[in-house]
Amino acid sequence: MQHDTHNLARMCIFHAILKRVIFFYELWFGTLGEDGEKALLSYTSTLGCEIYEYIVRFREYQHAALHRQALEEVGQTEKWQWVERNNPASAFPTDFALLQIERSISAIFVIELGKLSFVKDVSPQMRFTRALMTPRSEEESSAAQSGGSSDSKLEPPWGDDKSATDHAQMKPPGRLQTSMSHEDGSPLPGNTSLVNHGRTLLLQRSQITSMFEAEKLWAKGFTGAKVRMAIFDTGVRADHPHFRNIKERTNWTNEDTLNDNLGHGTFVAGVISSQDSQCLGFAPDVEIYAFRVFTDAQVSYTSWFLDAFNYAIATKMNVLNLSIGGPDYLDSPFVEKVWEMTANNIIMVSAIGNDGPLYGTLNNPADQSDVIGVGGIDYSDHIASFSSRGMSTWELPHGYGRVKPDIVAYGREVIGSKMTTGCKSLSGTSVASPVVAGAVCLLASVVPEKERWQLLNPASMKQALMEGALRLPGPNMFEQGAGRLNLLKSFEILANYKPRVSIMPNFLDFTDCPYSWPFCRQPLYAGAMPMIFNATIINGMGVVGYIEAPPTWVPFEDAGNLLHIQFTYSDVIWPWTGFLGLHLRIKSNGSSFQGTIEGNIVFRVLSPPVKGENIPRSWECILPLKVAVIPTPAREKRVLWDQFHSVHYPPGYIPRDSLDVRNDILDWHGDHLHTNFHGMFDSLRDAGYFVETLGSPLTCFDAAQYGTLLMVDLEDEYYDEEIEKLKEDVETSGLGLIVFADWYHVDTMVKMKFFDDNTRSWWTPATGGANIPALNDLLAPFGIAFGDTILNGVYSIGGERAHYASGTDIQRFPAGGFVHRFLFQDHSGGHSGITSSRTSVESPILGAVEAGSGRIAVYGDSNCLDSSHIMSNCYWLLKKLLDFTSCNIRDPVIFPATNELGTALGMQDSPLPMRRDDVNFSSYSLVLGQPLRCGTDAPLAVQGTRGYKQEQREPFPNVGSKTAVSQREAMDATVTEQVVLPTPVDVNMMATSPAASGMHHGIASPLLDLTTLTAIQWLIPALLCTTGFVLIISLWRVRQRKRRRARKGSSRSLSNL
Repeated sequence: MQHDTHNLARMCIFHAILKRVIFFYELWFGTLGEDGEKALLSYTSTLGCEIYEYIVRFREYQHAALHRQALEEVGQTEKWQWVERNNPASAFPTDFALLQIERSISAIFVIELGKLSFVKDVSPQMRFTRALMTPRSEEESSAAQSGGSSDSKLEPPWGDDKSATDHAQMKPPGRLQTSMSHEDGSPLPGNTSLVNHGRTLLLQRSQITSMFEAEKLWAKGFTGAKVRMAIFDTGVRADHPHFRNIKERTNWTNEDTLNDNLGHGTFVAGVISSQDSQCLGFAPDVEIYAFRVFTDAQVSYTSWFLDAFNYAIATKMNVLNLSIGGPDYLDSPFVEKVWEMTANNIIMVSAIGNDGPLYGTLNNPADQSDVIGVGGIDYSDHIASFSSRGMSTWELPHGYGRVKPDIVAYGREVIGSKMTTGCKSLSGTSVASPVVAGAVCLLASVVPEKERWQLLNPASMKQALMEGALRLPGPNMFEQGAGRLNLLKSFEILANYKPRVSIMPNFLDFTDCPYSWPFCRQPLYAGAMPMIFNATIINGMGVVGYIEAPPTWVPFEDAGNLLHIQFTYSDVIWPWTGFLGLHLRIKSNGSSFQGTIEGNIVFRVLSPPVKGENIPRSWECILPLKVAVIPTPAREKRVLWDQFHSVHYPPGYIPRDSLDVRNDILDWHGDHLHTNFHGMFDSLRDAGYFVETLGSPLTCFDAAQYGTLLMVDLEDEYYDEEIEKLKEDVETSGLGLIVFADWYHVDTMVKMKFFDDNTRSWWTPATGGANIPALNDLLAPFGIAFGDTILNGVYSIGGERAHYASGTDIQRFPAGGFVHRFLFQDHSGGHSGITSSRTSVESPILGAVEAGSGRIAVYGDSNCLDSSHIMSNCYWLLKKLLDFTSCNIRDPVIFPATNELGTALGMQDSPLPMRRDDVNFSSYSLVLGQPLRCGTDAPLAVQGTRGYKQEQREPFPNVGSKTAVSQREAMDATVTEQVVLPTPVDVNMMATSPAASGMHHGIASPLLDLTTLTAIQWLIPALLCTTGFVLIISLWRVRQRKRRRARKGSSRSLSNL
């Protein structure tokens, strides 16, 4: 790729020269005044000319020259520079352009560009980086075990002189990418309790292909022939002896080579298609198309991927393996291009991520329902410790995540091809991904070539893989998906396949533990918040489908009529997949029922007819469901978890809760009971508590039904109505309230600000670990407030040893309450909250008090409940606090007489932590600027209203019909624009982009002679600079004359005296 940057660069140089001329003039004549030093610093900081690159996406595919012409006709060409992308995709129409814009005008001009009728959107050019895993120190391994994200690597915004520690601490939050596979023998991220599983098998150096019995398909003559396999990686060498069918190698980077100089792309290609007897691949006759999208420095850019994706569509690739990923599912250009590729019948296989054993750590694009997301297992069929776990977090807080990974395959110490010759072993989900991709190529060759790609598509292949998978006995659905790849079973399914629709999981047995965790841990009962499950619809009949009529519940027995199911589902199933959301409730007349309820959920899916058919395709879907039901528990045993006020990455820079965790700066695991708080959930269930989730505002629950409202690690703001209702709920209705906060320190947040070279923008934390100013507003009616210190240390209470990690203190607490103080190190104000000059202070961190009929307990740190960064859990403390708030049981450990406050803690007029006035929090908030409404996750009585004890309004139209749990709602997605199509003809057009259909446009663009252009470019700046220089000399001479005259006048006056 060549960047034609001369015009913009020279314009920037000219502007810089003018700035320097003006600066030196002011400095020479003393007009800088008292701000001279600041001006000098400003001058030195602007020596460079910052040029930003932006991706402009258009509404239509056209040749690049036509897009450029359209932009030039709008005018303002002096504000942008077209970047030529000289790669194989330039021969085809494109849907985007890459522009360079000078930083000083970028913000306003980008908005202007986005308003053009033919422009879809404008987003920063992002840089992807990933790194080979190297052996880590024991300390680093420990950090990974405690929850650090070890597979996401980004290049820091500084040079190489920074230490590795600083790098980890300040890793920029651009599009995070999964690292390459781990070298054989290198430590693996995450909990290492399973590291030694399968060592005996491994010593035999078993072929990965033999583990899945691929040789049985080879014996039948199936070897992957006539299947086009796209490998997006670091390339492959043309003369590599392991490959017999490398059809094409393309380079999408700015390096002039097609070879793999790192070895990762070669390894992936080897797992898929190697013919070497020591490291056989699954499909030795597959046609390999190597897309080199990473440089030798392991760097890539969004535009490189988009061009390569477009080329894959245009050249009709069949299967695509992408062994990278990241948590940014709001990266619209990337995500929507993946949708477009699968809509064009490319079967995409992607690694689920190496952020295990943590939950809620799925990587994109593997977390998309149209992509086959692959997790990793070892040779003993245990889930690999490094393999990311579900659920997806797109749908929070109102909905519930989808089941991912789709399937698991061996990913620990798999044998594959070396860079030049020979074999080696690697580990990681980026190894498990090509295992499945190779199997997909082999399975595709089973279908006769004549009808192969009429029958095979991303949906039918996913059906064959998931329905044929072998469910493992130990892991739950969010660890293994459908189970381990079963090549021969999938072969049988494909050999007899007819287009149809299926649902995954295909049977919902919520009494089946451990597979159906967490649903099997807590039965249904009347009056509870709905149990929400998000099933995936896989439509093998076509890229587009519709649910003909709302699903129906057909119980097997009369008791099944006690179950009420509210359905939400995709308006349009596209591409190939959709969602079916189930909101399960027990009716009020079932409050004393105990037993199981079974039945079927039934609905019909329609798809437009394909070529040669006259009527729409149709399929009746039947989803069996089995749930356990118990009588409604006593109020004191019911706990309500506030999910609504949790904000996580993306869309903003929400920082981690523990500042001691250096290798993961983002709070991106969902903060849900079933993701990073799953350990706490299991602990409460073991203690006999029933924990329900509130995904709507605090006005949307009946306080009389619950013993305690549990609020942990919350970042959002609160409606005034919520504050008023909570006060009444506690003081009048006897609701218990427990709040676990986190650090909040404005100076520390300011110091955590940095320029992200990936998104070409400044990133600053939207809040602290928790939004303390908002929590203080909520707790103000009770006389409680948190402070803004950052405390770290270890303390003991009642014989229990606890770790306090980046927590805050209690600044105000009412008289009569019980407060615990401990000696901690105060880290406030240091770099990212950590400084070498630490002071020890005795700080109040735990408080409990009665408030009217209710009871309140507060604690300044949530890390002891969060499985992501937990060092030692405090589940024991939470249970003691619940005993108090729900049952009024006063444990002497929490309520010693010596800790009772005779007078209120803190002065009422003392300053409290303030909100940042330089951050637009409304960009991330579900409260600010949003109407107060209860969603489909609230009780039926208040859905679409402002909630209990509020002025009732008309409900939302169609609440609970077709809107809530969609993964695409988070995107303001193109789907709405593209899928709501009136006729079958229009619908079918969705499957093909102009690039794929071979549309070409002529080029008619007159170009100036280079010599003339160069002369024009330099003439005006040269003249202006000369004029400026003459002007400065003239002004200097005038000033000198005035000074000489003034001196002569002074001499004459003195003589006269």
